[in-house]
Amino acid sequence: MIGEIISIGTELLLGQIVNTNASYLANKLAQLGIDTYYQTTVGDNKNRLLNSLKIAAERSDLIILTGGLGPTEDDLTKETVAEYLGIPLEKSAQELLKIKHYFKDRGLEWIDTNAKQADIISGSEILANEIGTAPGVALEHSNKLYVLLPGPPLEMKTMFENQVIPWLKNKTFKSEGHLYSHVLKFVGVTESKLEYLLMDLFQKQSQPTLALLAKPQEIQLRVTAKAKDWKTFCKLISPFVKEIKQRAGEYLFAVDEERAEDIIAEYLTAFNLTVGTAESCTGGMLSSALTALPGSSQYYLGSIISYHNKIKAGILGVPEGLLKEYGAVSEQVGRSMAERARKLMGSDIGIGITGIAGPGGGSCEKPVGLVYIALNARETSWCQRYYFSGDRENVRQQTVVAAQLLLLKYLRSVNH
Repeated sequence: MIGEIISIGTELLLGQIVNTNASYLANKLAQLGIDTYYQTTVGDNKNRLLNSLKIAAERSDLIILTGGLGPTEDDLTKETVAEYLGIPLEKSAQELLKIKHYFKDRGLEWIDTNAKQADIISGSEILANEIGTAPGVALEHSNKLYVLLPGPPLEMKTMFENQVIPWLKNKTFKSEGHLYSHVLKFVGVTESKLEYLLMDLFQKQSQPTLALLAKPQEIQLRVTAKAKDWKTFCKLISPFVKEIKQRAGEYLFAVDEERAEDIIAEYLTAFNLTVGTAESCTGGMLSSALTALPGSSQYYLGSIISYHNKIKAGILGVPEGLLKEYGAVSEQVGRSMAERARKLMGSDIGIGITGIAGPGGGSCEKPVGLVYIALNARETSWCQRYYFSGDRENVRQQTVVAAQLLLLKYLRSVNH
């Protein structure tokens, strides 16, 4: 089965909001074994939407439309689909009552134009909106499946998960199986080098397929295949994943939905270890990442944001001699910050970060993007130098990821 997604809204075309709905739907359709060959974005214009529907119906079996189900004049999706299919709209008394109750329960003023949301394409299945007001619609017409969903992402996702997926599964379309993906996440390696290490696997790929995706702080490798179930999929890709890990395992840090902070939390909890940090250029961003998970107080003790040298020396306790001789952004100061963080917090591990995030403050000797990240444990002192590119926020974000990975590297060494 071939699916197509039509996203409706002039705000999407103007770039005022990011179209997360299309990404979500394409991923979910792949999991259902439905191939998505086309995605279209069209503004709030009846004629252009009619044209998009005509094109979609000629090349796809399932057409999913998001947006344009609201109460205003430019919400034209139901009316346009009804016109295209030659099916009249009819008012659903039950949906109208639900919408009126929604307004009443929240103390909102009722305006008669809201009743428009209760118009339903005759003969279609109503998809209840569990969060908002506009119901969705699902119908089969001339051997094509049409699904109309609201634009707000939370409403759309809830409706799709709870109602559209069961509706699609009940339809008698043939499927060769579900399309599954396993994502391997790499850092410390370029996209080109990773491809080079796996070149023959890319050249010979058929089932499964491999695809690289470069993200700001990582390179993702997606392994995709069709299989009747997840267990069969895992068995199918197992030799490929094993080979990938043998060649590029030193750069692999997480898979699928895993995040560095999740893995770090598992290690710290399992080993009963604690961490304290001292941050300069990141201004607490590492602390925020490490405390994002519930229960992080079990392993994370605290931080000193030593942005100014007088804080580095006076409160953190970095020797003034190091600051004068080597400067705040140096390996020596980074190591001292990590050691002082560990001792002041009474933690097992200390991490120190010092660098130049920019846009000013750099020099030929110490350019913008230069960062030192240090880790100190009772019998260990590591420090790595980095040169990050991009704007100030990019440098800071890359620094946090690098610090997490340094910590993860240490924890894995403890495990071995």
